[in-house]
Amino acid sequence: MRKPPANQQLRRAQYVLALAVLVPVVLMVGIGVLLLVTDSSPATIVLSILILGLSASGITGYILGTVFVGKAANLAKLQNEFVGAVSHELRTPITSIRLLMESLSTGKLDADDQANVVTLLARETARLEVLVGRVLELSRLQMSHVFRRHRLDVASLVEEAVHAFDALTLTNPTKITVAVEPGLTVTGDRGTLVRALVNLLTNAWKYTGDDKQIAIEAGMVKRRIEIRVRDNGPGIPRDEQRALFEAFRRGRDALKSGAPGVGLGLSFVQAIVRGHGGKLDVQSRPGETVFRIRLKKRRETASVAEPKRVPELASS
Repeated sequence: MRKPPANQQLRRAQYVLALAVLVPVVLMVGIGVLLLVTDSSPATIVLSILILGLSASGITGYILGTVFVGKAANLAKLQNEFVGAVSHELRTPITSIRLLMESLSTGKLDADDQANVVTLLARETARLEVLVGRVLELSRLQMSHVFRRHRLDVASLVEEAVHAFDALTLTNPTKITVAVEPGLTVTGDRGTLVRALVNLLTNAWKYTGDDKQIAIEAGMVKRRIEIRVRDNGPGIPRDEQRALFEAFRRGRDALKSGAPGVGLGLSFVQAIVRGHGGKLDVQSRPGETVFRIRLKKRRETASVAEPKRVPELASS
């Protein structure tokens, strides 16, 4: 007999927990109140208080249990969606490789066709390898929030990200407007933070038209350092904004435009920002989209600054 998905089992556990805890607790509260109303002797009052105290503890336990079970159910749902998305993305190159291998196995191809098939096999194999590598790296970032901790100058991070972005977009150079408040410092890992900024800049570059107006800004906002990447793209519909940071999720406009990518870039950014104790969000309307990274200000006890280095970058 096939078992239901884990998230459904956990939801059922919530209902069982409600019946097993709430019903007895309601009865105990009724008994406690009834005793207080019908008998005012000291022993009865003490007994009633004990019953009501136990009822309050039961309600508290039920609330905590419901919260934990609900989180577990949501996590199970996300895991199922992630596995489904990975399977979908892997199916295309695997199917291509299988068909190409079948073509070779027939022995009916001439030398030129065989060479073309081998070239296509190499391309699809490389595509599969890159995809698997990105999934493994994303999993590592999400599961292990251990990053190097160094004192980093925000202006230096932004400058390095802009230089790396320029190297990735040599075919269509785009001027980036930079506005960074002086003296901002954070504690974190230079390579991963630069990568997060490059991913945001690259996304802005991919999804804007010919008149690209991209800006990166940084400043203090409510005791947090806020780094913003702004573009003049078509905007992201409100119903798509929450799902943007999930792996393999791409908006309708992104799919229509045919822009390259598999929907992992923003997942990388979110994993990096969360690993640094920060927050990532998006504000968008037609003609303007702003991604915001909010990080804690550096503590004075942080380690010495890390030397600048160019991180290994991969377009996602």
